[in-house]
Amino acid sequence: MSELSILTPPVVILDKSQMAENIGAVARVMANFGLSELRLVAPRDGWPQERAWATASGADWVLEGVRVFETVAEAIADLQVVHAATARPRETRQPVRTPRETARTLYDDRASGLNVGLLFGGERAGLETSDIALCQGIVTIPIDPRHQSLNLAQAVAINAYEWRATVLDAPPPNFREAEPPADGALTLGMYEHLERELDAAGFFHPPEKFRSMSQNLRVMLGRAAFTAQEVATFRGVITALSKGRGRVLARLAAESKPVDE
Repeated sequence: MSELSILTPPVVILDKSQMAENIGAVARVMANFGLSELRLVAPRDGWPQERAWATASGADWVLEGVRVFETVAEAIADLQVVHAATARPRETRQPVRTPRETARTLYDDRASGLNVGLLFGGERAGLETSDIALCQGIVTIPIDPRHQSLNLAQAVAINAYEWRATVLDAPPPNFREAEPPADGALTLGMYEHLERELDAAGFFHPPEKFRSMSQNLRVMLGRAAFTAQEVATFRGVITALSKGRGRVLARLAAESKPVDE
């Protein structure tokens, strides 16, 4: 029981939630299993929504602490490890785990001082591939293929239960000795810096391939789990290469100038 007071549970992020009742139901199951921090990304009907309190069944502290963001990138900016809950990987190659495996991974990461979270999509459309590409793993619930309908609160409840069971039953956590990975804001800044320079160099061709190519790059680089220092080093490499390209272009322009008679 002492571990429960030591480890802060994962943050729960709901992307583009449509119904206040579902947000309240999520708050209720979070409270059931000891999770308390809920973040909303662009809720359809804004926030706060009175109907959420009715279905939260007294889990008021979860709803009162809700923070609202415009994008997933902003909502996970201070987190170093985020797992996206989705029924299928969708063109990405992050590790795919069950809720039980994910709970153990998050437990070890949280015990090592990392800020961790679970990202859930909206009731109808789920998560965008571009948002999944910002995460470090995928959590998929192994439900029976004959009936794959699972509502939002149920999905959160299963993952929240596995977290609590892991905290109560797991052996001592596996502590990291290495420097922790950079948070979401630093990582996203690196991605966008690289993409700007690659775009200027004509890498994204044809232009309609930009979205899929950039997502593949983000997933590939995300698997490396760069530390903050490694992000700074990699951005330095990008800057050096872009400046070098500028010098080459200037030299070519000078060489192409006509010689005065």
